[in-house]
Amino acid sequence: MTTTVITGANKGLGFETARRLIELGHTVYAGSRDARRGEEAAKALGARPLLIDVTDDRSVAAAAEAVRKEAGAVDVLVNNAGVAGPALPTEELTAADLQQVYDTNVFGAVRTVRTFLPLLQAANSPAIVNVSSGLGSLAVNADPAAHASIVPAWIPLLAYNSSKAALNMLTVLYAQQYPGIRVNAVDPGFTATDLNGHQGTQSAEEGAAVIVATATAGPHGPTGTFLGAHAPIPW
Repeated sequence: MTTTVITGANKGLGFETARRLIELGHTVYAGSRDARRGEEAAKALGARPLLIDVTDDRSVAAAAEAVRKEAGAVDVLVNNAGVAGPALPTEELTAADLQQVYDTNVFGAVRTVRTFLPLLQAANSPAIVNVSSGLGSLAVNADPAAHASIVPAWIPLLAYNSSKAALNMLTVLYAQQYPGIRVNAVDPGFTATDLNGHQGTQSAEEGAAVIVATATAGPHGPTGTFLGAHAPIPW
């Protein structure tokens, strides 16, 4: 039995990733910070509901303990929970605005990895998948010519872009520090979800494909990489 924990799984990419992994035989804990929505999503998926707010230490600890009691180990952790933050001009953004975005997109991943680490280390071939974005690529952001060729929906979002760049750095360092765990970042592409007001050019099914592929790559799969749907993304 493969046990998988997905944060932010009550809708969008998290929901679709859960659906696909359940089809592949995974036992999925579908994480949600809203109990009712989480239970409804889990029922629709055939998953196990997991109440988890990645911005709250105690919530993450309680979620990990619940999984520990039922499963004993976690084979795959998908850090999918994320927020876009305010769509304001750079000069109008405050430190508090960035802190709010980082609390979910960056510190949320740190809380979750740190708390679930013993459960991952108890598995035979554990993996962490950090759902990032091409907007977090320093190479893409630094090269105007790359904006359209690599990230068609490029936009200079100070909080979101920098938070995903930070998540990418976490991915590299976690992969180096925990060689027994495959740790990768993925770019689902410009997917129509609540995060972007459903303006994305591809479906959740299309966006989830790289998450699922990375989560199921097995013990010989890559680690410390930033993967897109068709090719690696430059850091």
